[in-house]
Amino acid sequence: MKSPEKPDITDVIGKLQYRIALAGGWIDQPFASQLNPTPPGSMVVVAVEPQFRWMDRAGICGSTRQIALQLWHGALPDRDPEELVRELYRVENEGLAEPSGSQDMIGLIYPGVSRLDYDFNCHEGLFPAHIESNNDPEVAAWLERILHILPVAPRPDGYNPLETKVLDPAWIARLGQSGQDCYDAIVTRDLQRLGASMNECMKCWETILPGTVRHPTLRVNLMELLEHYQSRYPGAMYSGCGGGYLFVASEEPVPGAFQIKVRIKPS
Repeated sequence: MKSPEKPDITDVIGKLQYRIALAGGWIDQPFASQLNPTPPGSMVVVAVEPQFRWMDRAGICGSTRQIALQLWHGALPDRDPEELVRELYRVENEGLAEPSGSQDMIGLIYPGVSRLDYDFNCHEGLFPAHIESNNDPEVAAWLERILHILPVAPRPDGYNPLETKVLDPAWIARLGQSGQDCYDAIVTRDLQRLGASMNECMKCWETILPGTVRHPTLRVNLMELLEHYQSRYPGAMYSGCGGGYLFVASEEPVPGAFQIKVRIKPS
């Protein structure tokens, strides 16, 4: 007698992909891109298979994903992805004083590893001037192998990373370049350059938006933890402001870490 099939985790958490953001994050916000002296500035998002439920308030755009699941009844519509991005952006950000950046929506809709190029002169910086995506299975397998993920802590209640902004154009240019370097490193499978781009991105965050890593409501010393891993591995960065997860680039195992499955476009 055939045993009944066990339910899949996607029956509980939904079939839509998650997304992780690597170097360059915050360049998708017009308050940053409008001051970039060398546009476009880039950032990287990676589509991730839903193998488990990620923490809320951890920079994985779980709230955006939940809106998408409700909006599209659990499945991505078979429509132009750019159209879907704009629809989801509009639904999530309607009436918000501090809207989410479009990288959240793009990361949930586009498969593979994507470089998002933001130029304030194009779409007022709300959407990328260009998206470059890589769905090479060998690139995806490499990233799955060398990217290690450690849970740290969700953002606390009352936390606002944007209370202090030090919007130095030179540092904003460096932020956008870190995303370009990150993408180039992934598609060429260059671990040292990937790690350097992650470290550079964190320097930019600390300088431009210090509340992303230091804030009275944070219970974890994020900089101390970050510096520990950056000193021992090629690179490390947080999944978002206030902690969330710590991404570590390494050929060696990282104690306590887990790894991801990249969702790529079917060939």
